Amino acid sequence: MSTDGWKNFGKYGAADDPENRHGKIVLARALEDALERMIIEGGIKSPVTTRRGLTARMKYLTTTQGGAQAMADAGITAVPKTISAWTKGKQHPLPANLDAIDTAYWNLRAANILNNPGAFKQHLNNAGKGTRVEIHPINQDVVDEPRRRDNLRLRTLQVRYVWDEAVDAMVAGDIGKLEEIWDDVIADLDSDWGAYTYVRHIGLGA
Repeated sequence: MSTDGWKNFGKYGAADDPENRHGKIVLARALEDALERMIIEGGIKSPVTTRRGLTARMKYLTTTQGGAQAMADAGITAVPKTISAWTKGKQHPLPANLDAIDTAYWNLRAANILNNPGAFKQHLNNAGKGTRVEIHPINQDVVDEPRRRDNLRLRTLQVRYVWDEAVDAMVAGDIGKLEEIWDDVIADLDSDWGAYTYVRHIGLGA
């Protein structure tokens, strides 16, 4: 199949595997996965069931803008006196409230990072070194055998300069911009770059 043939993606069966998708869609998912890792890995490690974990979460929720709303959204209805007692370690929340505190903490942390994506951009830019991108080609088992390509394989690129725009596009839900960015990324492959317009998986080493 020629590069132009990929404009007719699905004509020969590739669309029969739902994991075979346009790179812009898979890139958006990869960015979301990388953001989730950053949120979790940079967050409080101690479980909410420990005194340290509870105290750290309560301190974050009571000193960070939006914390009160995050607790309310998580279903916490405790009065300020009780919340203060939880924060100071003078009273231990019931299990349902512990779960709600944990939910409120992670939701607020995620919201703050999304609202201020500069740290995520810096993470991906990696001081100008960029981020390693693993490109997994489509599953060809569903493609008509005469139309399968024998040269598709896992490709790895060190990608720079696109991450600020990519993060902005992810936050805005701008799939059109993500398509432009994906075209820029795969343009660094060889003359067969068009074969990676549609892929099965994109892994970000960040």
